[in-house]
Amino acid sequence: MSEIFGRLSASAYDALYNDKDYAGECDLIEALCKEHAAGTVRSVLDLGCGTGTHAIGLAARGYDVVGVDLCEHMVNMARRKADQLPSAARPEFREGDVRKLQLGRTFDAALMMFAVLGYQTDNAAVLQTLRTAREHLRPGGVLLGDVWYGPAVLRQRPTQRVKASPTPSGRILRCSEAELDVRQHTCAVQFHFWVLEDGRLTGESEERHVMRYFFPRELELFLETAGFALVRLGAFPEFHLPPDESTWNMLCVARAR
Repeated sequence: MSEIFGRLSASAYDALYNDKDYAGECDLIEALCKEHAAGTVRSVLDLGCGTGTHAIGLAARGYDVVGVDLCEHMVNMARRKADQLPSAARPEFREGDVRKLQLGRTFDAALMMFAVLGYQTDNAAVLQTLRTAREHLRPGGVLLGDVWYGPAVLRQRPTQRVKASPTPSGRILRCSEAELDVRQHTCAVQFHFWVLEDGRLTGESEERHVMRYFFPRELELFLETAGFALVRLGAFPEFHLPPDESTWNMLCVARAR
């Protein structure tokens, strides 16, 4: 069993999510920052930045962006992608733990996209992560992040899934199956990856991701305890709609008090 986001899954990450609308999500992030931040947003902290696609997209729009991720392989991928860009449009990427990060500066906005908060499965870790975001935001700065929406998870239930994604020399297969722990508000997802190149199996790994799902009042209490005021919850990516039992992902907007 490898660590979460090991070398193989980190290298396959962009191929597996090549259908994700990062540009559209950056549009939404930018619009919500303009609408809800107190003052102009010029700097963004991307907590749990993964391979850096949100960070790179926002930096290309002129924002000063720092991306942080715990996974060394993800950070290395993000840096390699950024190296292909003009120096003026490159985000800074750092390896670090979102529960105890100390950068010594503040930002106008902070992101925790793609269910980053859900990787914090106990209450203490959730609060530590939100407090990290608060400590790195100026008063009036905004926090945006998506989480799994509890009512939808319980209604829909996780199912076994298989995804195939093309690569320049073959394809990547990922099989997942999951088990709910209703008492702990978690879903343990077991992933199996295969990399095929020119018809040959060239890589294989397994990972276990335990994800927490959230309910609105629960999330609001965590945010208030960490120094935020909840501004709005909406379906994600259809943020104009309220979350319901068909909405697996919910986007949260909060303002630093």
